[in-house]
Amino acid sequence: METQHQFQILIANESHTSFANIICDEMAASAKARGTGIAKRSPDYVQQKMREGKAVIAFNQDGIWAGFCYIETWSHGEYVANSGLIVAPAFRKGGLAKAIKKKIFELSRQKYPDAKIFGLTTGLAVMKINSELGYEPVTYSELTQDEAFWAGCKSCVNYEILMSKERKNCMCTAMLYDPKDHYEPQETKEFFEQKKSVLERLLRIKQWKFLQPFLKKEKEGNGNPKNKSLFQQIFNF
Repeated sequence: METQHQFQILIANESHTSFANIICDEMAASAKARGTGIAKRSPDYVQQKMREGKAVIAFNQDGIWAGFCYIETWSHGEYVANSGLIVAPAFRKGGLAKAIKKKIFELSRQKYPDAKIFGLTTGLAVMKINSELGYEPVTYSELTQDEAFWAGCKSCVNYEILMSKERKNCMCTAMLYDPKDHYEPQETKEFFEQKKSVLERLLRIKQWKFLQPFLKKEKEGNGNPKNKSLFQQIFNF
């Protein structure tokens, strides 16, 4: 059965604010399970996005919450990020994330037709979805330089790496859709499929290379297991 027939994907509003707590809890649990960080958001912040019509929410046929994503703007609306994409565990691996991303992308284009839409991700699956929408891999210099955006990375386990690279690189891959200068989705999709193995290898190299200085510091410590860093705990070193 097609995803659009299995789920309702709606522009969120005041009537959905009661789901904010479960959404935030699932965002935090998912980030912890993946060993990655996210910009932490409170239920109040998520509710605000719903009231402003800057979020989409998904339900299954029985009215059970299934997924969510919201819009953030930076640099006075010049840049837009589709943030907080989350799918409830019971509904993963069925195409819902892709459908939500498509819906929030369309909403972003409608609300901010001239804005550059960007994202940062460590996941190949999200990169694939973005490519199908017309996003291209870019350097960090092409993203917003709004300090408020980068401050949101402080809750990520990789923040120390980001700062050590002077915000020019990190574990995440940056992707951008520029409405004034972009390839067609079919072209970016084909590029991703051709380069998928290379991108996957690049993600592994990044993880190995960027973690080395921090792992070296740990080895120079006293070796007490109780003093394991967050890097060691998450990456099992």
